[in-house]
Amino acid sequence: MIKLDIINEVVNRTGITKTKAEMAVETVFESMKKSLAEGDRIELRGFGIFNVRPRKTGIGRNPRTGAEVAIPPGKAVRFKPGKELQQLA
Repeated sequence: MIKLDIINEVVNRTGITKTKAEMAVETVFESMKKSLAEGDRIELRGFGIFNVRPRKTGIGRNPRTGAEVAIPPGKAVRFKPGKELQQLA
């Protein structure tokens, strides 16, 4: 499923115009990105939890040359599925 599929689903279920549905979906995704960039946790009941965690530094290898590459510390977005979502799998 891609973003366009989500927009089309919103149009089909609500009957609003595609332009308004696209604006609504974009607004939701932009607010989620902004919250994660600020380090906030996003909890969607029945779906799951998105949070930002620090990523460790380390040493990796270039697969082509085998040379060691330093991996800088950073942050990574993690997703933990909710109970209802886990039951679907």
